[in-house]
Amino acid sequence: MAIALGVLVSGSGSNLQAIIDRVGDGSLDADIRIVIANKPDAQGLERARKAGITTACVRHDEFPERERFDRELVRLLQEAKVRLVALAGFMRILTPVFLTPFAGRVVNIHPALLPACPGLRAQEQQAGHGVRLAGCTVHFVDEEMDHGPIIIQAAVPAYADDDEATLGARILEMEHRIYPQALQWIAQDRVQVVGRQVVVRGASRTMGALWANPPLERPFDS
Repeated sequence: MAIALGVLVSGSGSNLQAIIDRVGDGSLDADIRIVIANKPDAQGLERARKAGITTACVRHDEFPERERFDRELVRLLQEAKVRLVALAGFMRILTPVFLTPFAGRVVNIHPALLPACPGLRAQEQQAGHGVRLAGCTVHFVDEEMDHGPIIIQAAVPAYADDDEATLGARILEMEHRIYPQALQWIAQDRVQVVGRQVVVRGASRTMGALWANPPLERPFDS
């Protein structure tokens, strides 16, 4: 049975599109009930509309308190009967008002190998620091920024002549592959959190060719 999914976006929504595509080809068992943006010009809203998905815009600048903004998000998600929330480039810190009713059911994708380079402009942080391996992380969301238990990570090479744009493009390609994979594992009820460790039942311990850990599974590794 498909998991009822809500997606929060702030910008282009390329990870949202990857999720939509995987639902469309049958490799992700999810029913995207609603896509919510905090900016009316977020391209992610248009992507959702083109896919026939219900959309809403809740402008954070219209709420004097962060908790009131979060309460409205919760209302819309619960109204849509959402069970799992995916943050796809959603540039807001969520408060306990949001996280409590969706405890253990909010996931995020971050363009770095956490716990390295949390926060904004992670691609620039990595390029500027001269890392040799960069990457991305799908993790559960808790009350601290980019802190919750890690579900899957993927590494990509970083080169001396990389800048934020070139490295970011390489990372983004892997984001589009590991985020749907993590959501599929959750949809299949294969994910268990033990302390800070996430155990994926049936996942191989062998490192995949795409440097994802746990390794990607078909059709995501094609």
